[in-house]
Amino acid sequence: MRVKKINTVVLIATMGAIQPVMASQQSEATGFVEGSKATINIRNMYMNRDFRQSNAPQNYGEEWGQGFIGNFQSGFTQGTLGFGLDVLGQLGIKLDTGDGRTGGGTGLLERDSDGAKDSYSKLGGALKVQFSNSVLKYGNQLMSLPILSTSDARLLPESATGLSVTSNEIKDLTFSTGHFTGLNNRNDSKPDSARLTSLDYAGGVYKFNDQLTGSLFYQKVDDYWRKYYSNINFNLPFSKTQALNFDFNIYDTDSVGEERAGELDNRIWSLAAAYTFGAHRFMISHQEVSGRGDYTYGIDGLSTVFVSNSVQYSDFNYQDEKSWQARYDLNLAPYGVPGLTFMTRYVKGYGFDTATTDDGHAWERDIDVKYVVQEGSAKNLSFRVRNASYRSSDRGGKLDEVRLIIEYPLSIF
Repeated sequence: MRVKKINTVVLIATMGAIQPVMASQQSEATGFVEGSKATINIRNMYMNRDFRQSNAPQNYGEEWGQGFIGNFQSGFTQGTLGFGLDVLGQLGIKLDTGDGRTGGGTGLLERDSDGAKDSYSKLGGALKVQFSNSVLKYGNQLMSLPILSTSDARLLPESATGLSVTSNEIKDLTFSTGHFTGLNNRNDSKPDSARLTSLDYAGGVYKFNDQLTGSLFYQKVDDYWRKYYSNINFNLPFSKTQALNFDFNIYDTDSVGEERAGELDNRIWSLAAAYTFGAHRFMISHQEVSGRGDYTYGIDGLSTVFVSNSVQYSDFNYQDEKSWQARYDLNLAPYGVPGLTFMTRYVKGYGFDTATTDDGHAWERDIDVKYVVQEGSAKNLSFRVRNASYRSSDRGGKLDEVRLIIEYPLSIF
């Protein structure tokens, strides 16, 4: 299968031939200025990693920074074709690190030959065109697709540069396709710091009914690999406060071209079952990797791994690795503390390959507590503590990690 570069004129003409089955987004456009909105997310983040091993390249990493993420999204001009502009501006400021603590996997601050920079910034924009119920964007974008997803797990998010089309012309189907040529890392101001060659994708998500959705995507990254991805999600509600959910995800990867990620021919799949009862949610999941090589990602975004056992530190994605997870979530609103949530999970991995064994073992334990202010002048201000412990004597090392995050999203207009 080959994904060709998008011919914009043909694509728009084809979409125009489809009879819309819902109200047209473009017919409801209010104007470039009238439909615009601007936000600033103020994020303060501290992170440390303590490597519990004497032979680690760096025994301890610690960084603390202040981030500002400004996002402007214009409305669309009125008419058959609507035109607009998105702008993403980011600023990261060093608050504390150094003395051998910079790096170590923390990845909050940009570095040069002298260590962590005092500050770093990024600025990008995307032109957009809307026709009927379809939107075409070209430029710098934040993505959240299972085959191209930019990570927002540090001080500043990743971003990708290229062309994307999202279409809702057919009822209950969201179709997406794109061609991208650049990926900016989270703590790097260079436009293509991830060295993306070119990435093409196509696929969609279909809502069969209120309980069942399915998705299928194809991706090709030149000189690296091609991937297929599929998902089935089924939700079975028993009452307003009780529901059972099943979520199945699978990737199939095969190296192509110069095979810059090595020779790959593998599959990773996961199946999760979650039961929600009032304020409580219990989940168990199983995940397996088979074939040749680890399941590999990163050149297509550090969040492009939509499987259940991709957790705070590890993704349990080594060659032949199998893993189980048990997770518990609690929403304390019914107990008189609205805005306070708690999560803990334990993942056990086994049977993965190393240079010395084909029966490697690992485990990870995560704890996450978050509070969001519900009202008043500080509404939506959030405080979050994340802790992870990972242990493996076979591969991946031993470490403890702490992240402290304070966020305050502000709506400018």
